[in-house]
Amino acid sequence: MRADIIVTTTDEIKGHEITEVIGLVRGNVIRAKHIGTDIIAALRNLVGGEVSEYTKLMAEAREQATDRMISDARLKGADAIVGMRFTTSMVMAGSAEILAFGTAVRLKQK
Repeated sequence: MRADIIVTTTDEIKGHEITEVIGLVRGNVIRAKHIGTDIIAALRNLVGGEVSEYTKLMAEAREQATDRMISDARLKGADAIVGMRFTTSMVMAGSAEILAFGTAVRLKQK
């Protein structure tokens, strides 16, 4: 449920004024590849094309990291998250961390 928290990559939200900066909020997830997906990916590598299984895996990881970031903001009493970004890093061979982060703020309608 995201309707109560506005999330944006911009530093401002049209029609609103930031009245308080709460601070950094973040959510992360570490996902590992599956051997079955690796076999499919190896076959796709022979013929070319998108490895949709990995695309789906990363999309789900981004959603989960975003949901965790929003939960962090909600716990801190935020109305919105501005300057939201993603970053990815390899943790070990076959697994990656997705981190969603931004600045939690309180808003007032203009």
